[in-house]
Amino acid sequence: MPAVGEVRSERGFFGHPRGLANLFGTEMWERFSYYGMQGILLYYLYYSVADGGLAIEETTAAGIVGAYGGAVYLSTIAGSWVADRLLGPERTLFASGALILVGHIALAALPGVVGVGVGLVCVAIGSGGLKATATTLVGALYAEGDERRDAGFSIFYMGVNIGALLGPVLTGLLQTSLGFHWGFGLAALGMAIGLTQFALGRKHLPPEGRVVPNPLAPAERARAFGVIAAGVVVVVALVLLGVVDAENLAQVVTWVIAAAALVLFGVLLTSARVERVERRRVLAFIPMFLVSFGFWALFQQQFTVLAIYADTRVDRDVLGFEVPPSFFGAVEPLFVVLLATVFAATWVKLGSRQPGSPVKFALGVGLMGVAFLVMALLGFDRGENVVPPLLLVLVLIVFVLGELCLSPVGLSLATKLAPAAFPAQMVALFYLSVALGSSVAGALAEFYDADEEPAYFGLLGAGAIALGVVMAALTPMVKRLMEGVR
Repeated sequence: MPAVGEVRSERGFFGHPRGLANLFGTEMWERFSYYGMQGILLYYLYYSVADGGLAIEETTAAGIVGAYGGAVYLSTIAGSWVADRLLGPERTLFASGALILVGHIALAALPGVVGVGVGLVCVAIGSGGLKATATTLVGALYAEGDERRDAGFSIFYMGVNIGALLGPVLTGLLQTSLGFHWGFGLAALGMAIGLTQFALGRKHLPPEGRVVPNPLAPAERARAFGVIAAGVVVVVALVLLGVVDAENLAQVVTWVIAAAALVLFGVLLTSARVERVERRRVLAFIPMFLVSFGFWALFQQQFTVLAIYADTRVDRDVLGFEVPPSFFGAVEPLFVVLLATVFAATWVKLGSRQPGSPVKFALGVGLMGVAFLVMALLGFDRGENVVPPLLLVLVLIVFVLGELCLSPVGLSLATKLAPAAFPAQMVALFYLSVALGSSVAGALAEFYDADEEPAYFGLLGAGAIALGVVMAALTPMVKRLMEGVR
């Protein structure tokens, strides 16, 4: 086993530690399976039985997808806790990948709602655990001050988007030619490849990845397992009693995430371990949390309302080939790959003249508003499968422009505003804004009606632009609270 110094001085993968190649491939295959499954999931839920689906009502199906997306980001908190207190990041990642694999196999092999229930729960919890630990392991490959770190994360992020690009295309082709369960089976195969590669390449990962940073004492462990077991019992009881069902799942998940965010903000603002300057920075994050939530509530509709839109409103006949609706799920990662370096270079070139984080947040949510206003204009062209596919592609490119203004900036800002005693919890708050937006994106599908598209998209678009204007107006105050952080 190589020592820590040997791992960090390796240059076997494009000048980076060889462990980066392992994590790059693992994340690429995990994202392949995740987005490949998600690309066909909504259609599986609401397509008729004759077409291979479950014939669930469209808005209910979209609510399930939204709740699932919110649960993925919510479970990153649980995943990070398991890594910090029980297993360490490396073992947590492997266990999470195995759970994801079980979920995809359940979707592929188990019929009906049983397969959906088992599959989505396993994939959501596993994805949260993997997301929480892969980034940690990438960071552990580099010593403090290693100038390769940012480039290493850029390579890692490229793997994420390659997987997200290929997944929906290939599972969509299998779904349309052989059926949904073949598509889910391909997602399972992708995760199996990623998990096998991770296991074979573990020797190249840093030894601290196998260390539990803050292990639970035996008494604490028993108490923690008791709380977890009680929570599982409560959830199962609520489902069996009908308090939580498919129709209200998105609303329930939304309230759980909102409560978690309020509790976490309360902890950060009241803790004696948080100094005055740090508390002001946490306060500065509140309006940006709300803007981030508004952004993701629109952005994540590409997996709910816009997925229905691609299926029913877009003319998918291109040169005699009927494009599977899941193909549109590949547009966003494709243009992230193409444009991310352009944005990074632009911010570097502008240097101190680049807009501050609050302004970038305002731009991000404002661009989402513009995209939805364009969708509102397209809504005046009534009828099924009448919208040119290129127009939806252009709208999704605007999504990407907004994403690149807000998403990477948000993660970076969370680390810069974080109190010294709570760095991970501040990052978790940003992920909670994504989780909240994802679940609301599912709940909003209840209000979508193809005959009322101008009103639906127009109101949401106008609201997003108004949110951006308010954020821009609050920028001077937020900057003062940020105490010098850009």
